Amino acid sequence: MKPTITQIKEAARRYLKIVEWSDDDQCYVGSAPPLIGQSCHGKTEAEVIEQLQVIVEEWVGLLLVDGKPLPEGTTERRFSGKFVVRLSPEIHRKVALKAMARGESLNEFVSETLAQS
Repeated sequence: MKPTITQIKEAARRYLKIVEWSDDDQCYVGSAPPLIGQSCHGKTEAEVIEQLQVIVEEWVGLLLVDGKPLPEGTTERRFSGKFVVRLSPEIHRKVALKAMARGESLNEFVSETLAQS
């Protein structure tokens, strides 16, 4: 059964649209993981988000028409605030010492460092 435009638009809303500046390309690029990677570019964020919306709807429509499952949506995904990172003992030691030197726990140091990225 062919999906309606409303069904396609509703399903497409479940995917976060990401627009980022690319120093390499000197323009904005758009993606909507896990549905599509970088798939459009433009001079302004507004231009790219407009293109991206159309592309996401097209991909969703194609998957629905083909009867293929859609990847899990990203707009409603919840995060626990925890994740595990594996690294070499040398890096672990270096980061732990930096945290101690600042009077912070390793968790505080890593959280603050990541927040600044």
